[in-house]
Amino acid sequence: MLGSAIARVLDVEADLTVIGIARTGAEAALIASRANPGVVLIDFHLPDMTGPAAAAIIRGGVPDAAFVFHSAEDSETALLDAIDAGASAYLTKSLSTAEQIVKAVRQAGRGEVLIPASLFAKAIARQRSARDRQQERDRLAADFTARELEVLALLAEGLDTADMSERLSIAPHTIEWHVRHLIEKLKVHSKLQAVIAAARLGLIDLAEE
Repeated sequence: MLGSAIARVLDVEADLTVIGIARTGAEAALIASRANPGVVLIDFHLPDMTGPAAAAIIRGGVPDAAFVFHSAEDSETALLDAIDAGASAYLTKSLSTAEQIVKAVRQAGRGEVLIPASLFAKAIARQRSARDRQQERDRLAADFTARELEVLALLAEGLDTADMSERLSIAPHTIEWHVRHLIEKLKVHSKLQAVIAAARLGLIDLAEE
């Protein structure tokens, strides 16, 4: 999943521990099933499968694992595939520094994401069908309250629980309750995936920067 050099960078951090290094997706899944990692740092291209495919297998055994992709692949298609697989961050090898990798792993471990909406908004808009989006929007509209849509919009802005609580003048635990229900309704695994699913269905709009 990651090279020994990156493993050393992570392992010297007092709050991080590398529990295994895998060369293939199959090896990664085996290590994950035994060690139950909080964060998986993974490449998009592996010898035996893609990173997203490996992430899907790993998530089957470790549903709460967060994924940070670190790859030479920088296409929009790769980014969307990684997001669909539950990526909390997507770093390109040519641009990311050791400090950024460490930061991404820490934030992923806290349940945060480092993928701004502007990176995937254009690709989503190009790929989705307007007709299908409208049909889904009509079908799902009755399942979402006005408050839930407000929370979704604020998630798309990248606000955390405290900021949303202040913006909407409701308690943090109420925000968390709404977020949990949104994730369940949209049949996804994370806040980021909820935003993406809602955007694809036309429930919210992701404005490009």
